Amino acid sequence: MTMPIVKYGHPALRQRGKTIDTFDASLHRLVDEMLETMYQADGVGLAAQQIGKALQLTVVDVSQSEDRPSSITIGGKEVVLEEHMPLVLVNPSVEKLTAPISGPEGCLSFPEIYADIERPERVEVTAQDQEGHCLNFECDGLLAKAIQHEVDHLNGILFIDRMPAKEKEHWRPKLESMRKETQQALQKDEKTSS
Repeated sequence: MTMPIVKYGHPALRQRGKTIDTFDASLHRLVDEMLETMYQADGVGLAAQQIGKALQLTVVDVSQSEDRPSSITIGGKEVVLEEHMPLVLVNPSVEKLTAPISGPEGCLSFPEIYADIERPERVEVTAQDQEGHCLNFECDGLLAKAIQHEVDHLNGILFIDRMPAKEKEHWRPKLESMRKETQQALQKDEKTSS
């Protein structure tokens, strides 16, 4: 079942996710729904905040991206990327391994808004999977960028926060309009449910 992706202006996007310590059937269901939602939206990543849940949980799959390659290294050995997709990252942390470089970025919660964002090209990721097993790997390319983008979401940080001032100024009218639209929809939902 797909879930609605919340847009800019929704309070969940600014909430730091709660640590997950229960790896049960409801978490598995949530992961399945997030993956289905991400694939339906043609995304490469989706954080729990983007479906209105403030949890330390994200899903990522860059296996279909041919124009922006990635690699993944586990235990010092490069492995076949596709065999590890999709990635389910619970309670992830990221350590930057290289200097930041600028690259194009978009976000499912900000339809039609894109900008070049500076992020390290290579990172080390420590997380758990949906069973609670520990994951530790290094990655680069689009995968590294996507994971950093999603981990930002888990901490209430949005890609517009990392946009150069000039870019943000360019998108300001569209951002303001999206924020207002989202807040009006939330108010309407509140009135309907009360």
